Amino acid sequence: MKTKVTIQEIAHFTGLSKFAVSRALSGKSGVSDQTRDVILKAAGKLGYFKDNSLLSGELSHNSESSHDSKNTRSSGTILILFPNVRYQNQDSVYWGPVFNGISSKLNQKGINILTLTEPSADQLFTLLNPDAIRGIITVGSISTPILLEIKRLSIPVVMVDHLDPVFHSDSIFTDNFASMREIMLYLLRKGFKTFQFVGNIGDAQSFYERWIAYTSVLMGHGMEISQIPELSNQALDEFRQTFTSVIHKDNLPEVFVCANDFYGLYTIEALESMGIRVPDQCVVTGFDNLYDHIPLLATVNVNKELLGARAVDQMLWRIANPESNVEKKLILADVIIREQFGKHSG
Repeated sequence: MKTKVTIQEIAHFTGLSKFAVSRALSGKSGVSDQTRDVILKAAGKLGYFKDNSLLSGELSHNSESSHDSKNTRSSGTILILFPNVRYQNQDSVYWGPVFNGISSKLNQKGINILTLTEPSADQLFTLLNPDAIRGIITVGSISTPILLEIKRLSIPVVMVDHLDPVFHSDSIFTDNFASMREIMLYLLRKGFKTFQFVGNIGDAQSFYERWIAYTSVLMGHGMEISQIPELSNQALDEFRQTFTSVIHKDNLPEVFVCANDFYGLYTIEALESMGIRVPDQCVVTGFDNLYDHIPLLATVNVNKELLGARAVDQMLWRIANPESNVEKKLILADVIIREQFGKHSG
């Protein structure tokens, strides 16, 4: 006769702590609805409940098929860690596909997934059981205190689109420099001479790399860089007010080179609110290929699902090669030029 499934087994299966499992199974507070759902489905899958017909076999999209618990436990759990940032979550038009790429690849490998929005550092491993976490894939900008806590526990980490000077780990990026360089060289060939970069270069490593490419191309061609500081160091939430306070018709550049399509959209909206027509009076470029309905002269088609899938490949390689040097993988992206949104005369 099979012995009763224990809280420890459920904790090991899900990658959560015994504390979190106990609270969820007893219906007590202290765990989120999402975490409670993961625990209850796992408990049903493992046979914790006598009548588990409603829960059995639906451990969520986190498992490709009904592998027996022994095989799943031996594979461990991969934690997907999102930052606690408004624009960086599973519902984002950018980060959502990255998450899908990660989860689809893990499902193909039959590896259990746990998704978590970044808690405070002192709460992270109150919720998690570190011994059951095989590796952590971070998506976007994770805070340094959280990374230091992970470092203390020696859990393998792969970062998607983020670097931290105090925490060295494998990372997966789009080749931001190459793509932005291609955009800038195209603009120069078209004869444009005055530019402004738009986007907070401190927000993300990718934005900084795009800024470096922007300035290096201008410097390499002897072009003056007359950057308005407020356009490259303000948060997106403050964008409209900042933009309209520093841009006037008498200092309007020919091109606004935006850190991504979000900034491109906000730039076009801000210009239109000022009575400035795009692309008749100036042009705007973006990055990430998120919109096809706004007049961006150029953008970059980032394969977001591939970023996620390659993060899984790197994680599995890192688990098998824990002592090897840290790697930064770059994925080339396609620059998209929309000639119909070039600057018109008149």
